[in-house]
Amino acid sequence: MKRGFFKHKNNMKHSYKITGMTCLGCRSQVESTLRNVEGVKDAWVDLEEQKAEIEMEKHIPIEEFQKALKKIPGNYGIKAPGPMVHTYSVSGMTCNGCRSHVEETLNKVEGVEEVKVDLEKAEAEIRMKKHIPLEKFQKALEDDGGKYGIHPPGPVTKKFSVSGMTCNGCRSHVEETLNKVEGVEEAKVDLEKAEAEIRMKKHIPLKKFQKAMEEDGGNYQIHQLGDEVKTENKKPKGGGTGVYYCPMHCEGDKTYDQPGDCPVCGMDLVEEASLTPAATQYTCPMHPEIVEDEPGSCPKCGMELVPMEPESSESKSYKKLLKKFKLAVAFTLPIFIIAMSEMIPDNPLYDVMGMKYWNWVQFALSIPVVFYATWMFFERAYRSIKTWNLNMFTLIGIGAGIAWIFSVFGLVFPGFFPEQFKTEMGTVHVYFEAATVILTLVLLGQVLEARAHSKTNSAIKELLKLAPNKAIKVVNGEEKEVSINEIHSGDILRVKPGDKIPVDGVIEKGNSSIDESMITGEPIPVDKTEGDKVSSGTINGNRSFTMKAEKVGEETLLSQIIKMVNDASRSQAPIQKLADRISGYFVPVVVMISVITFIVWAIFGPEPSYVYALVNAIAVLIIACPCALGLATPMSVMVGVGKGAQNGVLIKNARALEQMDDIDTLIIDKTGTITEGKPKVEKVEVTSEENKEEIIKLIASVNSQSEHPLAKATVDFAREKGLKFSEATDFNAFTGKGVIGMVSDKKVAIGNDKLMQAEDVQITSEIKEKVIAEQEQGKTVSYVAVDSRIVGYLTITDPIKKTSREALKSLMDDGVEVFMFTGDNKKTAKSVAEELGLSGFKAGMLPEDKQNEIKKLQQQGKKVAMAGDGINDAPALAQADIGIAMGTGTDVAIESAEITLVKGDLKSVKKAKTLSKKVMRNIKENLFFALIYNTLGVPIAAGVLFPVFGLLLSPMIAALAMSFSSVSVIANALRLRTTKI
Repeated sequence: MKRGFFKHKNNMKHSYKITGMTCLGCRSQVESTLRNVEGVKDAWVDLEEQKAEIEMEKHIPIEEFQKALKKIPGNYGIKAPGPMVHTYSVSGMTCNGCRSHVEETLNKVEGVEEVKVDLEKAEAEIRMKKHIPLEKFQKALEDDGGKYGIHPPGPVTKKFSVSGMTCNGCRSHVEETLNKVEGVEEAKVDLEKAEAEIRMKKHIPLKKFQKAMEEDGGNYQIHQLGDEVKTENKKPKGGGTGVYYCPMHCEGDKTYDQPGDCPVCGMDLVEEASLTPAATQYTCPMHPEIVEDEPGSCPKCGMELVPMEPESSESKSYKKLLKKFKLAVAFTLPIFIIAMSEMIPDNPLYDVMGMKYWNWVQFALSIPVVFYATWMFFERAYRSIKTWNLNMFTLIGIGAGIAWIFSVFGLVFPGFFPEQFKTEMGTVHVYFEAATVILTLVLLGQVLEARAHSKTNSAIKELLKLAPNKAIKVVNGEEKEVSINEIHSGDILRVKPGDKIPVDGVIEKGNSSIDESMITGEPIPVDKTEGDKVSSGTINGNRSFTMKAEKVGEETLLSQIIKMVNDASRSQAPIQKLADRISGYFVPVVVMISVITFIVWAIFGPEPSYVYALVNAIAVLIIACPCALGLATPMSVMVGVGKGAQNGVLIKNARALEQMDDIDTLIIDKTGTITEGKPKVEKVEVTSEENKEEIIKLIASVNSQSEHPLAKATVDFAREKGLKFSEATDFNAFTGKGVIGMVSDKKVAIGNDKLMQAEDVQITSEIKEKVIAEQEQGKTVSYVAVDSRIVGYLTITDPIKKTSREALKSLMDDGVEVFMFTGDNKKTAKSVAEELGLSGFKAGMLPEDKQNEIKKLQQQGKKVAMAGDGINDAPALAQADIGIAMGTGTDVAIESAEITLVKGDLKSVKKAKTLSKKVMRNIKENLFFALIYNTLGVPIAAGVLFPVFGLLLSPMIAALAMSFSSVSVIANALRLRTTKI
């Protein structure tokens, strides 16, 4: 047997040298003696090799075996066969650095000859001169900081990082998958920490868990703690996110990880749109079960594979409902014809068989409609009553259910009913046609609703279409077409003329004009050159370039836009609380009205009064539609948010969309919001005897050596004019003064009056007066001297954006007061405020000052919106009633705001306000329609028109009206798609 120590179940085995054995009897005697030593699980002795292998629960000193052998007849001895090798489990290691550190620490223990630590197996193999107690190794690691542990082989507990989880459903699924891996005793997954703690009988390699995850669909990844993993953003089959929500937002922003019905209102849950485009898959027209990731030929018939269109959950739901609707129509139509034939004189159907038997035919035909096509309505009704979340399906279930059960009862037990419930032929009036037609019409409403609902988030689908699912990756100079999911940050990509840009990044080599209209809403292409940023989904012009990927998958601007649209579509507007309060009382009130209707008709109605009472009570239940109320707000919000996204206005939640219309005060930052946020040379003035172009060249030559933003502005100014300039020598920068350098043997000084004084430069009164005039307007001015002689000056300013003036004037014309809060000096602030005609300004403001000023305005009853782009604006953005971030600004500002303007243009503030106004008007129209519909519909169904006009509303007409009320609300919301903002 192999010498050494190794794991066997939870025990350890040691090999020893045995002396004194001469025959099989000796071998048996030694083996039996060793087995009887306390703590020994088993022992095997080999006579030929003079060896013993002993299995024990924990280490037993060799002296115990020697003592036992001395007690038996014979001269037997036992000793270690040389250096001992033990293997232990090690915990706490996460990387190769940990492995090296543990190895080094254990090697320092006295008596250790060699240590080998395996990171993957989490094991340490230790060769020692003689046995060293485990406690000694444990103490060594403890003294080293206690970060790592060493213990006998047996159950091992390890922690791993898990990526890809987004909800409790994911957590449960990962836990279940890990628990199924052979050898795992228990797996616990923490969603918040994104960690899995796994207790295993013995060490299980990480690859085994990774394989289990991959075989389960690859949506989740498991890896060592601390490892950075590039996720591939895999999505559930079907291209969706696997996150579902209720279109009526019954439980606010709550989401579900399985498709089904809302537990409150019973409506079909809707799948959230994916943040990334689905990769194109290919299938065989003859064998649809064949699905490949790449084009090619079918392995069965050899036909060319064709691209598959990704199918959304809404599309699947629509097809499923449509199939059920067709079946329901097929069975309901004959029932309707049989029932209506009673109105025909000398009904020909009665020549075939009597009414009694036709009633049985109706019953048979109604079974597929009730128990298959529309059974979901009864399930929802039962669940709503059980949980007391009463909704539309409660009313449908009770109404149609009573009609159908009454009919079956009348069919089976006709003698139970009084004469007024019976026809001339003695059969009980049955309402199979009413029940099935009602259910079929409600199903039609659900079909139309599913179709219409898919259009409400069409903006997201259109945005998804912008991103390509393929890209050209450059590897070692070779170009290769890859899936969008295979791109990682840092990859070099080739973008050809007319191609869509696959991910966010920067241009590495080349230049082009990019059409960014799909993200910014602006139709004019933007020129881009090396170092400029480009965004996923935008379209390249007529030149090819290479780019470096920076943000991929769900990190791209396009994906973030889609995420914001998704989140905002799910959020609940404050106005919806009104509809929710009404809906809470709606169903019980309708049921009460239905009962009262039955009683009134039964007492005061014409004969057969009970028949009238039953029919009208059912009509009341069927016509009432709480869904029209429930859908009024979320449908408009969803379409409005999508409309905003298409125009570069990203709305984080429905509250912002509602309240933006009420804003009467707008606070704006200066730098980056009103202005470009980048210094630019406004002008260069020179003395009469100097050549302006030559002076600009000298300025650029010296400043090209500086890293200062103002110096960069002068270099860019020279380049924009197409001027070529040389590099300066002997360059020196003087903090708070300026710069000096030598250009073509000329000493050039650029800076303030302090630098001019230091260089003995005499500034003429004419130039000094001009400079002071510029400075009083808040502009930065630098003198220029050549060989200690003043030659001119240059003015640098942060120019006002071209669109700011028009946008702010438009807002002020609408009655919005506009104030500028800036950290800049008073002169500059005053100059900008006067130029734009603002309502007021405050200068020299710190972040907390802006926040406090907004609080004061709010205390005065003002509804305040704040537009800013920097980290310093974040507190004020959070304090304002509505925070508006420039999309060109910092992530902190965008995170603090509720509305983001992708282009960073104040014109979009006007767009946001117009959008808010139109969405709120649309919501009010929907609420008005829903309330009027129910206010008029319920009394008519109850029969209030009968005494005057002799009119009654059939339950079937009531069902049709109820179905179309919800569809009408959605149709009205869809009008927002065509509105101009």
